[in-house]
Amino acid sequence: MTTKLQGKVALVTGGTSGIGRETALLFAKAGAKVVVAGRRELEGNETIDLIRAAGGDGLFVKTDVSKASEVDALVQRAVEKFSRLDIAFNNAGIEGVWKPIVRQSEEDWDRTININLKGVWLCLKYEIRQMLKQGGGGAIVNMSSVTGLTGSVGAAAYSASKHGVIGLTKTAALENAKSGIRINAVCPGVIETAMGQRLFGSPAVHQAVVGLHPIGRLGKPTEIAEAVLWMCSEQASFMTGQSLVLDGGFLAGPH
Repeated sequence: MTTKLQGKVALVTGGTSGIGRETALLFAKAGAKVVVAGRRELEGNETIDLIRAAGGDGLFVKTDVSKASEVDALVQRAVEKFSRLDIAFNNAGIEGVWKPIVRQSEEDWDRTININLKGVWLCLKYEIRQMLKQGGGGAIVNMSSVTGLTGSVGAAAYSASKHGVIGLTKTAALENAKSGIRINAVCPGVIETAMGQRLFGSPAVHQAVVGLHPIGRLGKPTEIAEAVLWMCSEQASFMTGQSLVLDGGFLAGPH
C-alpha cells in the first residue's frame, strides 16, 4: 500500500476486467476509495472483493456508459457513498466487429461509437460537473489506443472512436485547465486482455501482432494501470491535454 492517492475518491469505468480492474486495484492500494462501473455485475463485484482483500474500500455500480441517465446516476452514487469525486479513469470500451468499411453494419458502427466515444463524452460531462461543484481540481484519464493515432485495416469504427477520444481529451483539458482539472488520455498498444484474446487469439495472428511490437511481446494490464496511476497523481501535476503512448515501440517506425 502507498499513500499516493490517500483521501481521494476514484471512479473507474469498465472496471470488471483487464486494464480497468488492474487500475481500480492499484488506485485502492494507493489509498483511494474506488467506485467501479461496468455492465457485468458478477465481475464488477469480484473487482470490489479484490479491492477489499487488499485493504481498500470500494463500490460497484452497474452502468451502461452510453446512456446519460446511467452515467449521471453513477456519479451521483459515487458522491452519495464517498462525498466527492477526485479522479476518474474512463476506460469502458468494446472492440466492435472488425470488417472492411464496405462490409461494416450501421448497427455495429453505432454501438462502437456509442460506447467508446459517446460514453467517454458522457463520463466527462458528469465527472467535470461534479469536480466543478466541489470547487475544481481533479484528474481524469480517458482510454484511447494506438489506433487513436493511426489507422488499422478493418477497424474503422474502433479507430474512429479512439481518434475521437483524443480530440475530446484535448478540448476538455483546455476548457478546464483554469479550474485545476487535468484531463489526459492513455494510448496502449496490444495488451494481454480478454479483448486482445478475442481479436488476436489464434496462434498465427498472435505471433504476427507480437511482431508489430519491437519490444518483442504484448503489454500487461498492470503496465497501463501504473501509468494511469501516475497520470492521476500529483507527480503528473503539469500534464494535461496529452496522450501517453505505451506501445512497446509499435508507433516508432514502419512495420
